[in-house]
Amino acid sequence: MTQPVKLNINKKSISQNIHLSVGTSKKNIDKITQDVVEAVIETLIQKQKINIKNFGSFKIQQKKSRIGRNPKTLEIYEINERSVIIFKTSNYLKLQINTFND
Repeated sequence: MTQPVKLNINKKSISQNIHLSVGTSKKNIDKITQDVVEAVIETLIQKQKINIKNFGSFKIQQKKSRIGRNPKTLEIYEINERSVIIFKTSNYLKLQINTFND
């Protein structure tokens, strides 16, 4: 049984897909894509929530410091407090993914 090929999408492929569907110059599409990514990053840095309709939401959450253990050496150490990005999918996206897999 052959396994399906897993393809990763990156900023360049997003720009290429938009360029093919819209038809505007590739340079303009690359700039717009870069601006969108920068806007998302800047918003998350300011600890604001980002909602994208029919896709999901991103937000920053603080994790408290805690005690961790290296499973190989069993050495105990402290894991520092940190910020993490949380992504929650929209109900529409969940439905689309589950419909596609059936």
